[in-house]
Amino acid sequence: MTMNLRQIEMFRAIMVTGSISGAARLLSVSQPAISRLLAYTEDRLGFSLFERVKGRVQPTPEARQLFVGVDQVHQEVARVNELAEELRNGGTGSVCMVASPSVGHVLVPKAIAQFRARHPDVRIELEILTLADLIGKVSSQRADLAITSLAVDEPTVTSALIGEGRLQVIFPADHPLGDKRVVKAADLAPYPIISYGPHTPYGMIVSRLLNTTTKPIRVNTQVRFTPNACSLVQAGAGIAIVDDFVLMDGAWPNIQSRPLVPKTTTRVHLLTSRVEPLSRIARSFVASLRSLLPAVSAAPAKD
Repeated sequence: MTMNLRQIEMFRAIMVTGSISGAARLLSVSQPAISRLLAYTEDRLGFSLFERVKGRVQPTPEARQLFVGVDQVHQEVARVNELAEELRNGGTGSVCMVASPSVGHVLVPKAIAQFRARHPDVRIELEILTLADLIGKVSSQRADLAITSLAVDEPTVTSALIGEGRLQVIFPADHPLGDKRVVKAADLAPYPIISYGPHTPYGMIVSRLLNTTTKPIRVNTQVRFTPNACSLVQAGAGIAIVDDFVLMDGAWPNIQSRPLVPKTTTRVHLLTSRVEPLSRIARSFVASLRSLLPAVSAAPAKD
């Protein structure tokens, strides 16, 4: 049996309020109506959703697992209703986007500000996620688009190159590396390094670079995202390797940077659903994003 929206709404209301009576008040229906619908739903599902303990209901393990999916459905329905309300009031829709941390810290907010100047009434949703999570959001069409600084080879999404930069070594403003024009991996040996988890995409990139020198490199701090590395460097906790995009517009006033040699390219990729085309308003946002990277020609979409 599949649950219909009325049953999903009832189940979520009980989970959120913790009681049959609370669910009845939340949904503005009678308590017996909630009890009857719950009993019918459990009978059709073939398993119990709640245990009755001292007059209250306790979710079963099955109910807790089911609630994860049900809450996602509720959020999507709420989003549809919000969009319908915006359109009814003469609005122009919304853009839901996700981004990886390095581009989500400065580049994407700059693009949103520029886009907002032309489209003040458009609703914008931005969420910063890991690479795997943002791919999942776009492929399931729970986000219109994603922006990431890491390459993606995933059959459920279309990827287009929209910008290019390079890796930089960052260090506090008064650091000895400031005397250099460029920095090699061997130049990092005397200093404590802030790096990334060995199984993260950035961690693997940085590990390969550090392994190009025979000098021992001391990694004494590990973070997950480049903005975290920037925060630590700005506080004087070490040096790190990040991309151009997290450093845009002097976002970290007490940090200096030098290009890492040999040159290592980093790129900005736009991810969209393979089955759902971008709306007109989402394409307008992408135009704002591209305009911030004028020196780079957009590459053809990668299938």
